[in-house]
Order: sequence, then structure tokens, then C-alpha cells
Amino acid sequence: MTPGPRNLITDIAGLKVGNARDDALKSGVTVLTADRPFVAAVHVMGGAPGTRDTDMLAPDRLVQEVDALVLSGGSAFGLDAASGVMAGLRAAGRGFDVGGALVPLVPGAIIFDLLNGGDKTWDDNPYPALGRAAYVAADTDFALGTEGAGTGATIAGLKGGLGSASVILPGGLRVGALVAMNAVGGATVGDGPHFWAAPFEIGDEFGGRGPAPAHDATALPATKHGPAARANTTIAIVATDAALSQAQATRMAIAAHDGMARAILPSHTPFDGDLVFAAATGEKPLGDPVGEPALLGHAAALCLSRAIARAVYLATSAPGDPFPTWQDRFA
Repeated sequence: MTPGPRNLITDIAGLKVGNARDDALKSGVTVLTADRPFVAAVHVMGGAPGTRDTDMLAPDRLVQEVDALVLSGGSAFGLDAASGVMAGLRAAGRGFDVGGALVPLVPGAIIFDLLNGGDKTWDDNPYPALGRAAYVAADTDFALGTEGAGTGATIAGLKGGLGSASVILPGGLRVGALVAMNAVGGATVGDGPHFWAAPFEIGDEFGGRGPAPAHDATALPATKHGPAARANTTIAIVATDAALSQAQATRMAIAAHDGMARAILPSHTPFDGDLVFAAATGEKPLGDPVGEPALLGHAAALCLSRAIARAVYLATSAPGDPFPTWQDRFA
């Protein structure tokens, strides 16, 4: 397997990602959209999720496709970022046609970043405007690290961030991942620079340090302490250009959680709302309706592990940060 040309989720034709951030707020929004509606699904494994309109993504629901997916900071306030995305889509003439009325379908999820040192004394909720700005900015190229929904993200002892990665499978199908990494746990082994995701790194996409030379796998992993101890949740999107049903996309989202567990220790805790959306553009039919979905799930997990490490590796420092970046400590 090799990465796509950008090593971003937008290596899947038709997908676009937009970021918007507020540096004073230390928060932001990331939107994934496409040239046309796409199949979407979701699976939640964290104990404290924050979501909007995810019930529609069950395979037995009426609507099988959506117009965009939103990852946002801001805890429950950030759920309103989807309203701004809906406004942008409606202005573009997008949405589910209900008797002539267009209703854009925009599920979303949030991370908790309210205790990261940013100015949270707003009078009017800033997230609808950030959501619309992220939608307007959507393109095939986008920035990682301290950007979008990862602007104010933190993990155990370090800043988190926004990450992405992609892979091209031997048969030509493509898979990508996009993640806002904001976990109670850590992405690195002990106090060192080596990422838990190191066995899955391709090239030097997050430093090329390789696996930690030696560590006690039974030792308690690093976690956040103090006021930030419950300021968590990692939310992600995995996507493919394969033609999947909503049930098959759900299985891909479930499998992708393995990538989260390999890259974050601990993951899926009671304090995290760990969630994975899956998206399928349907550009390429499945050659093997049994074997290829299994391979897509495996590839989604690999991409998510790599995206998580890239989010931390590419984070940049800003005034008032509660934690240093990986680059500050180890570069």
C-alpha cells in the first residue's frame, strides 16, 4: 500500500475539506463535503460523545446519503457549527428535496476544548460562523496540525491537532482518514518521542523515529491531569471511493476504531466521546463484495492510526497553550 499523492483524505476524488479557526478562542471547525451527496455512517465507542443528527446514519433510516460531515471544537456549543454549514449548502442549492424544500443533511460531532486557555467569554455562539467559513474554504488541499477542529486540541502532555492520511489499495480503491485528535490518553510511548502508531508509518510522515526501542507494555499509559483531565474526545472520518451500502460503511467505521486504539493509549475511555464517521463516494464498484469491504476496514484503521500521529506531529505552538507541541519537546 502507498499513500495517495496528497496523503490526505481528499485523495478520494470528489471530496473536499475546509478549515476555520479562531486563534483567540483556541478552537475551530473542519468540514468534509463533496461534489454530490455521499453515503455516510457512524460508530461511537467513547463514553461521552457529543453528536448532531447521527441517528439518521443508521442503515434502516430513510436517508442514506448526506451533504457534509462536521468536526468541531466547542463541546455542545460546537454542535451549532452544522447550522452554518447548512446555511452554506442551502445557498449553494444543496439539500434533500422534501416537496420542493431543500434540507441539507449535515451530521456532526464535537471535541471538548473549553479548558485550553482560549477566550470563551463570547455573547453569541461563534460556531455557526466558523462552520460556514469552513464550508466556504473547502478544497482538495488543506492544512493539518493546529487547524480547524484541531486548533485547541490537547492530549496527555502535548498539544493535539488535526490529522489526515490516505492509502491506495492494490486493486486501485482509495481510503483516507481525517481526525481531530483530543484524547485523555497519549499518542507517544512514555515520555519519549516515539509514536504508538510507528509500526504503521509510511516513510517519515510523522518523523520517521520508528517504534520505541523498549517499553513495558503493561505500564499505565500517560493521561491528562488537572482541569484538562476531562477535556477530551477524538473524532474522525474515514472515507473511500468504493460503492458501499450504509451497512457496509458502518462496518468500515467500526473497523477504523482499531486504528484509534493502536495510536492512542488509553482510548475509548468514559471521558472520551470517541467516534468515527465513514463516507463512501461510490465512484468505484466493489469487485469482491465480501473480501474488499474487509480490506477497506483494515485500510481505514491503518489510515486513522497514521492520521492521529500526524495530527500531533504537525501541531504548532501558540500563546497561552496549556501543553507544548511534539515539535517543542522532541524536534
